[in-house]
Amino acid sequence: MDDSKLWNRHFVAVCLSSFFLFMTFYILAVTLPVFVTDALHQGKNQIGPVMTVFIISTVIFRPLTGKWLEEVNRKKLVMFALVLFAVCAAGYLFVHQYGLLLALRFIHGIGFGIATTATGAIAVDLVPDRRKGEGIGYFSLFMSLAMVIGPFIGLTVIAHFSYTVLFVLCFAFTVLSVLFGAIVRIPERAVQPSTQTVQGWRKLIEPGAIPISLTGSMLAFSYGAITTFLSVYANDIGLGPVSSYFFMVFAAMIVLSRPFTGKLFDRSGAHVLVYPGLVLFTAGMLALSGAHSAFVFLAAGAVLGLGYGALLPSYQTLAVQAAPPHRRGLATATYFLLFDAGYGIGSSVLGIVASHTSYREMYFIAGLVVVLSTALYYTLHHRREAVLNARPRPGE
Repeated sequence: MDDSKLWNRHFVAVCLSSFFLFMTFYILAVTLPVFVTDALHQGKNQIGPVMTVFIISTVIFRPLTGKWLEEVNRKKLVMFALVLFAVCAAGYLFVHQYGLLLALRFIHGIGFGIATTATGAIAVDLVPDRRKGEGIGYFSLFMSLAMVIGPFIGLTVIAHFSYTVLFVLCFAFTVLSVLFGAIVRIPERAVQPSTQTVQGWRKLIEPGAIPISLTGSMLAFSYGAITTFLSVYANDIGLGPVSSYFFMVFAAMIVLSRPFTGKLFDRSGAHVLVYPGLVLFTAGMLALSGAHSAFVFLAAGAVLGLGYGALLPSYQTLAVQAAPPHRRGLATATYFLLFDAGYGIGSSVLGIVASHTSYREMYFIAGLVVVLSTALYYTLHHRREAVLNARPRPGE
């Protein structure tokens, strides 16, 4: 394989496999709450557990997947996860009880946790070393596109068709994910024996990726306020009809900036993207907290999109680069583990904040959390990197 070529058949295939995987995830994320109340006749307090059990199983299996990626055949692992995810997607067609839905969601989360971690690690290995920032940026772009297209398709289908049509469509998307995953030629890597010298928690977590992953978890903490409460907040301030356009603007800025951010990372390093990205994301949160018009509301979405588009792939790339080549799978798992944890904690904590104050104050506080993450990035990564670079190398 050409060591400088990025857009080869296998990289495109893993990007598309991930795209249809996340497409299904986001379709179900916005439609299952309605399914729970309308089809299963449950109360609003039963919506939360449907998402919680999914996240719990995802978080549990991410570090395990990182370990398995270093010990077993990665092609078999990713195909097992994709097929499991597809089977679970078909299972929604037969759900008529709330308890059965919770059980299915837990198993579905297992497939999602393994599949997303594995495809992410495989994509990293398919990207040439000199173009890691650019390649991971494009890979995450496909996830961002799914975040916009998925909710739009899901809400459109349940508005005009039945839940049967919705779940059949989800199953079709997962089949496409399996098919694209099947044609990916995964770079060969010597399988690491399970009796390797690494012991204890280091068998599940990559220590080198923890500092930047903790910084990413703080970004996820604030980002959870956007995905979870935006539509409710928009209705609260009289901008409900505009809320559907927010994520379109958000993703458009990510798409427009991605060709430049990835190349800039590879040429100039992470700092030129991270610090401006943190400023933009903070400014977007503060603007969102004070929005009184559709223009300010959507402008906040654009600024947030620019910031998020710079930060997410930069953090993930730094996490991967902090690990030795044979532990990149673990580094990817470590990053997503802490990111998911930050996302889940943020959604819960900021929801409590909103219930005791207001959504405006919640978004303002979420912006302050991003400011704090700037100090965390400087302390855990920037200053540490400067100290390591200042040390004399052997022979100097």
